[in-house]
Amino acid sequence: MKTFSAIIILLLTTPFLLAQNRDAEQAVLQAEHDLCQAYQKSDAAGIARGVMEDYTLINSRGQMSTRADDLAEAKKRDPQYEIFANRDMKVRVHGDTAIVTGITRAKGVSGGKAFDAEFLFTDTFIKDNGLWRIAAGHVTKIPPAKN
Repeated sequence: MKTFSAIIILLLTTPFLLAQNRDAEQAVLQAEHDLCQAYQKSDAAGIARGVMEDYTLINSRGQMSTRADDLAEAKKRDPQYEIFANRDMKVRVHGDTAIVTGITRAKGVSGGKAFDAEFLFTDTFIKDNGLWRIAAGHVTKIPPAKN
C-alpha cells in the first residue's frame, strides 16, 4: 500500500514540478534578455540589478572582469553596442541555481574602433531574493567563418 501511495503522489506531483521548472527556465531567460538590453543601452542601473555584487566574467581574452568593471564601462558608454543579443540558449535549473549556455552577438564601437563578433557563453545565475541574477560568466570568441 505504501508503494502504491508513493506512485500516486509521484504521478500527481510530476506535472506540477515540470511546470515549476519551465516557469523557472522562462524567468532565467527573461533575466538573461534583460541583461542583454541593459548592456546594449549602457544601463548601469539595469546591470547592477541583474549582476551579483561578487560577479566575475572570464572574457574572450582570458582576463577576469568584475561587476565594477562592467558598471564603469556602462557609465562611460564604452563600448557602445548596436547589438548585444543572445541566441540558441539552453537553460538548466537546479534549485536556486541556473546555467545558461548559448551564443552572444556583440556589435558596436569600443575605443573608437568598430567590432562585430560572436561568442559562446556560459552564464551561472543565482536566485537572490526572488530575482535571477548572474553570478559568473565565461565567453569564448567564435572565429569568423572562412568562405
